[in-house]
Amino acid sequence: MNFYFEAGKVLDLLDAKKGSIKGLIGKVPEKNRKRTAALVIETLKFKPVLLEVIQTTKLMKEERKLKSLNLVLVLVHDLILARGIQAGDGPIKQAILRHKTRLNGEFQKLKIKRGATSNQDLAHVGDERAASIPRYVRVNANLSSQEKVIEDLTSRGFVLSDPWASKQGFSLDPHVPNLLCFSPEVAFHEDQLYTSGKIILQDKASCFPAIVLSPPASDDAVVIDATSAPGNKTSHLSALMENKGTLYAFERDQKRFSTLKTMLNKAGCRNVTPINADFLTIDPLDPKYSKATHILLDPSCSGSGIVNRLDYLVESGSSFFTSFVQLMLIKRSFVPLLDTDDAVDEARLSKLAAFQLLMVQHAMKFPNVKRIVYSTCSVHEIEDEHVVQNALESSEAQSGKFGLAPQTTCIPTWPRRGKADAMKTPSHAMSLIRCLPGEDATNGFFVSCFVKASDTGVLTKRKERTGEEENPSSATVPRKKSKKSRKK
Repeated sequence: MNFYFEAGKVLDLLDAKKGSIKGLIGKVPEKNRKRTAALVIETLKFKPVLLEVIQTTKLMKEERKLKSLNLVLVLVHDLILARGIQAGDGPIKQAILRHKTRLNGEFQKLKIKRGATSNQDLAHVGDERAASIPRYVRVNANLSSQEKVIEDLTSRGFVLSDPWASKQGFSLDPHVPNLLCFSPEVAFHEDQLYTSGKIILQDKASCFPAIVLSPPASDDAVVIDATSAPGNKTSHLSALMENKGTLYAFERDQKRFSTLKTMLNKAGCRNVTPINADFLTIDPLDPKYSKATHILLDPSCSGSGIVNRLDYLVESGSSFFTSFVQLMLIKRSFVPLLDTDDAVDEARLSKLAAFQLLMVQHAMKFPNVKRIVYSTCSVHEIEDEHVVQNALESSEAQSGKFGLAPQTTCIPTWPRRGKADAMKTPSHAMSLIRCLPGEDATNGFFVSCFVKASDTGVLTKRKERTGEEENPSSATVPRKKSKKSRKK
């Protein structure tokens, strides 16, 4: 029965918005993790249906021992949709089994009512935009090369061709070096290239921050990844640095820090120093970190751009309050009249944006920093362009002479840029990168880059202040003196 209690606890934490599905499952003891993950995910897929069955049968009203809605959900799921409740006899199991016939009967009625020909027809499906995102595979240059990986793949029947034409086809990405595109139906989790760390499964848009930061590959290089776990971007930075110099990887959560170390070890990142600490607590003048010239910031965000992850199963209507009300209604046999299509929580977004701005301002205090990349997996302006605009107007940016890097250094061939109407100076939007799910074959993403005026010939901020043209040479060529002036 402990296994069901574990799954119920994960659902409780999801209702209370205390983590993501992947994150909470990662905290389950390894011996039960796979089984718990399967039960949690399958229960969430059928949650609306199971709730209706539980309500119609008045199960929790008649069985006073059943106090946890989520525990009842996982038990009823296995009773109706699996091989039965896999636990020894006990009062809770017996309370469910007493209603086995009625529960199955109501489930069958629901199938007929909704015109479902199979159980899967009642399952909650993911975001349709996810189907347009290929399976991206980044070659880990620390352990292999693109040529060797392609040779391995082609020896197993894969061919360089259109990945949408067949499961065996794959192509080279035009924007990110060492990135391969496959059909979304191809899985690599059990592949020896993945288990050995030679390839890393990473969305294309998630590769943009490290590419834009462009860290130096030298023995004296000092780079910071401010929010590292699970480690995909960190390992990408390490590979771009050719495993040279020092890359400080910060992660404040102990369990995520453990995941980070495991990932970095698997990826062969020898130049990374993982640190279990909050980046905001680090003194920019500490001699150990003050030499950092490049900083990557990918702080916590709303995740509104991610469409191909498990969290699509967690609807806004599954909040703790909603589940509590549903439980009360079920116990009293009332029909719940809840609007599960909640509006975006503006207060939460404002708090996230304030935290994100704080991260950017803190990074600007490092005395030797030349380049700062700020990115999110959000599509909301308040977390993207607004944070960038506020950062540009901050005292830290003014004293550090920070501006936006020009488009020419921010993946210039990428067509979708920032939202001009969200910036005070519309031309600044060309320095920003946006990705939209369903349109760009990626998840939703946002990338910006701040640079010091002394470290680039042309800055967006400087252009706003001086009115210079994009070609800096026009400001340095002296005008030819007239014949009269020369005579004087």
